[in-house]
Amino acid sequence: MFRLVSVCLAFLFATAASAQIQFPPDSRLKAITSTKTIRIAYRADARPFSFVNDKNEPVGFTIDLCRLVANSIGQQFGLGDLKIDWVPTTLQTRFTTVASGKADMECGSSTATLGRMKEVDFSNFVFVETTGIIVMKASNIRTFADMTGKKIAVAAGTTNEQAIINQLKQQKVEATLVSVKDGSEAVALLESGKADGFASDKLLLVGAHIKNPQDLMMLPDDLSVEPYAIVLPRGDWALRLAVNTGLAQIYRDGRVIVVFKAWFDRVGLQMSPVLRIMYGLGAMSD
Repeated sequence: MFRLVSVCLAFLFATAASAQIQFPPDSRLKAITSTKTIRIAYRADARPFSFVNDKNEPVGFTIDLCRLVANSIGQQFGLGDLKIDWVPTTLQTRFTTVASGKADMECGSSTATLGRMKEVDFSNFVFVETTGIIVMKASNIRTFADMTGKKIAVAAGTTNEQAIINQLKQQKVEATLVSVKDGSEAVALLESGKADGFASDKLLLVGAHIKNPQDLMMLPDDLSVEPYAIVLPRGDWALRLAVNTGLAQIYRDGRVIVVFKAWFDRVGLQMSPVLRIMYGLGAMSD
């Protein structure tokens, strides 16, 4: 009799759980819940947000957040811990990797923009950055205005490139943009003297692989606002809701502070009022 009751209860719980898993048939959640696997794209060159450690494992601030989000999605649908398939991507391919279905999300240092929403969607914001420029100390360049007549290396097609273009116009600074593939190429140009400055997100500049960082300095100018988000497939509201639900939980219970301190205490970065407000707004109720 006890065994019969147990079987009936198990059937009822299974039916209830399956009833909760309701989402459009074309949602990525269908494959995620059926395989108990989520594919997360990562970059190896976006330190401290997404890079690889000595064991060639993805690590970083956004990577840690996405691990927690993956755990939340597993719990939301009664699946337990999801397996994560890590999908390498680059600065150039990060959006197409998600749009084409090779990955379910991208976790790095991607800025949400209206133009990019024509190809992909974004989660709620996970960080806010700004465009900055590093120069050689010996150059006597001390502000953005001093870049007149200089060469600025910046990755092509990025929001940093557009920010520099806008600032050159607004501040009437006549400088030459040197388009590069990625940060490594920009650093090489800067160190060889073929560029006078390297523009990128400020923390990415801090985390860049530079031979003699003591010879460089960051200009004080904040040249843009860069709101980071998790890249998601365009139009997949069910997956976006599941991801934002996970982020809300992480923001509400304070785990985001733990992750923030783990990555940014080492560089002396404190959580700004802007970030605190952003996380507070993202901690929406169920």
